[in-house]
Amino acid sequence: MNYYGNSVSKLIEEFAKFPGVGGKSAQRMAFHVLNMPKEHAVALAEAIVNARQNIRYCAVCCNLTEHDVCVVCSESKRDMSTVMVVEDPRNMAAYEKIREFKGMYHVLHGAISPMNGVGPNELRIKELLNRINTGEIKEIILATNPNVEGEATAMYLSRLLKPLGVKVTRIAHGVPIGGDLEYVDEVTLSRALEGRREM
Repeated sequence: MNYYGNSVSKLIEEFAKFPGVGGKSAQRMAFHVLNMPKEHAVALAEAIVNARQNIRYCAVCCNLTEHDVCVVCSESKRDMSTVMVVEDPRNMAAYEKIREFKGMYHVLHGAISPMNGVGPNELRIKELLNRINTGEIKEIILATNPNVEGEATAMYLSRLLKPLGVKVTRIAHGVPIGGDLEYVDEVTLSRALEGRREM
């Protein structure tokens, strides 16, 4: 039954399409927007429309940008011979925050997930291959997430890229700082053991 009228119901329905947002959360978000001052609601709507219209993929790394080339790819001091492959722009931003990596990135915009209908053709793999074919890249660092989809993507890319003559590495996975070993899953413990180093 439509208790709130078509406009409110439609707003709730649209919020419910967001990942991780259920019916109750969508309802809270809709009522929050309705209780905002009108100018704040208009600013929110304009921000959504502007982002959707102005954001595109970087011509180099496929990151999200408002220009042809993103801010990271525009930096002339970066190491062009090393490329870190990540699943989405948020992963790239996480690495940029620690200021340790000085190479380039490549954003796949997803991970291989047959259950969700995502295969290699739905990812930005072709663009990565085009970059490798220029001959400038010496190492590819696979920094996909340590879950089933991320591991499948890393394995697929490794098999695809090794014959091309580039060094293919995978980021280490292990026990988080502050974690108790008894609560860490078996795969993480196994990876932590494999990735051990001399002290």
